[in-house]
Amino acid sequence: MLQCLSGSSCVRVIEGYRSTWYFLVLVLAYVVYLIFGALVFSAVELPYEEELRRELRTVKQQFLEDNECLSDERLEEFLARALEASNYGVSVLNNATTNWNWDFTSALFFASTVLSTTGYGHSVPLSDGGKAFCIIYSVVGIPFTLLFLTAVVQRIMEFSTRRPVDYLHRRWGMSKPLLGALHASLLAIITISCFFLIPAIIFSVLEEEWNFLESFYFCFISLSTIGLGDYVPGEGYHQRFRELYKLGITFYLILGLIAMLVVLETFCELQHLKKLRKIFYLKKQKTEDQLNIVDHDHLSFASVSDQAASFREDKTDLFPDDIVSTSPTATSNGPMDQ
Repeated sequence: MLQCLSGSSCVRVIEGYRSTWYFLVLVLAYVVYLIFGALVFSAVELPYEEELRRELRTVKQQFLEDNECLSDERLEEFLARALEASNYGVSVLNNATTNWNWDFTSALFFASTVLSTTGYGHSVPLSDGGKAFCIIYSVVGIPFTLLFLTAVVQRIMEFSTRRPVDYLHRRWGMSKPLLGALHASLLAIITISCFFLIPAIIFSVLEEEWNFLESFYFCFISLSTIGLGDYVPGEGYHQRFRELYKLGITFYLILGLIAMLVVLETFCELQHLKKLRKIFYLKKQKTEDQLNIVDHDHLSFASVSDQAASFREDKTDLFPDDIVSTSPTATSNGPMDQ
């Protein structure tokens, strides 16, 4: 008997806090996913890092042996200064002097990466004034960008998702959940083709040192706003039409980000995903004031309904069916008869 009572109480506790348990499972799954990613990245990339370190040590040692007049300390000082400048997007190589990081098109590209929170990190403000302006510009610009993207995506969703699904639902009589899933899948395929596959092919042709995988990797890292900065187009030496190329990439990033948000919003509106999200949310509990208002409205509605019902009963008693006539064509001899 006690086991039965304890078991039923446990079931009631679990049922009462079901969303909390689901949320804890979600947190645990996310932590496990983070650890899984760290283990995989470490296992894959650590050997390459060790090999690159050995190659650099070998090249450095060979350089010192070939130039005995140069000390190790002076070389370390020069390399540290060159790497510091490289972190700001400035290279000491002779063939890199023609590329400027802060001409108009490069600055426009930088502004777009800041507002979209992509942030490649290939070029950063050098001066204190530039850093201060970047903070102010971002504080105002990032919410402004979110407002702009929300408005654009909402208008596009009306014509690209809602109206087509409603039209096909009325025309073919198919269920909306099925039409929504098919439409979302088709929209995802079109977006992947237009903003990932085709641009990857173009980048692999325009960028001499990129293959298709690296180009596709850049497209995904950019449009998902990860922006690692290890691949940035238009930074190659002797890049032809560099200003126009940078301008085109800026528009590509903005349009691609809008397309990604449209696809994500379309999938989020699917019924199955809505149900999946709701199991992790807290249930909205009505406050005491809201309950009192609801009860008051219910009582008012009930009293009005009761009054209407009693009025109908009184009317039936006062005007029996055999003498009440509501037809406008009913004959009458005069006002007194009416």
